[in-house]
Amino acid sequence: MAAFKAPDFKERAALANQAKQKALDQLRTKPVQDEAVVAERRAARLAREAAAEDKRLARRAAEEAAKEAKRAAAPRSRTG
Repeated sequence: MAAFKAPDFKERAALANQAKQKALDQLRTKPVQDEAVVAERRAARLAREAAAEDKRLARRAAEEAAKEAKRAAAPRSRTG
């Protein structure tokens, strides 16, 4: 059985270049996105964000109303 031989600099550089070229080839062959699909996804995302914002504002308003109700129901102390 042959002993392990660590790759020298030239071999490591060649492997790195091959990996880089493979990554570039994969990037180049990536299909172009369809504008209609992109627009549909964007609209769905905006709708989700708007719904989340509405929910957040409703929760905040409910919390404020609860604080006001608690403040109005609390007995006022007289000082003086």
